[in-house]
Amino acid sequence: MNAPRRPLAIVTLATAAVMFAAAEPAPPPSEKPGWEWVSPHDKPIAVLRGHEAPVTSVAFSPEGSRIASASFDKTVRLWDAESGEQLAVFRGHEGRVFSVAFSPDGSRIASASADKTVRLWDVSSGKQVALLRGHRRFVKQVAYSPDGSRIITGSDDGTVRLWRSNGRELAVLSGRAGMVTSVAFSPDGSRIASAHAQNTMLLWDTSSRDQLFVLRGHKEWVSSVAFSPDGSWIVSASHDKTVRLWNALNGRQRTVLRGHELLVHSVAFSPDGSRIASASGDGTVRLWDASTGKEVLAVRANYDDARSVAFSPDGKHIAVGSNDRIVRLWDVSMSTAGAGKGEAP
Repeated sequence: MNAPRRPLAIVTLATAAVMFAAAEPAPPPSEKPGWEWVSPHDKPIAVLRGHEAPVTSVAFSPEGSRIASASFDKTVRLWDAESGEQLAVFRGHEGRVFSVAFSPDGSRIASASADKTVRLWDVSSGKQVALLRGHRRFVKQVAYSPDGSRIITGSDDGTVRLWRSNGRELAVLSGRAGMVTSVAFSPDGSRIASAHAQNTMLLWDTSSRDQLFVLRGHKEWVSSVAFSPDGSWIVSASHDKTVRLWNALNGRQRTVLRGHELLVHSVAFSPDGSRIASASGDGTVRLWDASTGKEVLAVRANYDDARSVAFSPDGKHIAVGSNDRIVRLWDVSMSTAGAGKGEAP
């Protein structure tokens, strides 16, 4: 699994026909295990099946060759992003898994669970290498620092916890803003953003552990938060159906992105900062121009509740985890046309 891999590629229908020519008759889609490739034009380019409950989180490995997914089925699964093959199933959590993250070097996966723990897994062996205990309630998200030396977690117990990558706890941050639903490191690792159920976000200094700003504007709880690649902007998603863009230097709201018809679960910046992706309970994933705030693409599929979205490292594809237990890959390279250069409006 450590050998170099080719970049993510679209498999054509002709190739897929050859691949499946000798296969057994396919079972109905609801029962079909494994994976399948479909048209890249108005459908996802790949459909990854294997989870037995809603998929709550997806992440690309740093080089883009693999995808990790987390699910209410208590497992973390590893997929080959080129072939769609399921490579491994990591078992050990005793509750639903809410979040998954790769270490910056791609050698480990961290997962956060309703069992109140975070577990670290060795990607090559599939073995659990560390167990992080300390939270008193569900752990909703986990993230690695850009240099891989630290980990942050957010929990329903209202705390953000900072850990060394070996699992030793360093600090507990409590802003008294309610349950923590999402956490993110700034690209330089100097700040932490946390999203909360009391409709706010908090910005923290990683070194001093001081609270820098309170970001207010959402009308319902904030479900996801992410920094732009240059660290100057923060994007947030909320149950109020909006995506909002904030100045990370002063905490001021810059713009509100409207279009979703139900709560927004997840947001992500593209690697070049030009686009924002948002996944919603309305079954859509929308792409927005980060410089203008305009919607540039809406992917409307025949499934409900898109719960998580992540960009591939080259920005050409997105992975989407949904309530129907499936991970889908979409080609969004065409949405680059007309997009800005990552400067907020």
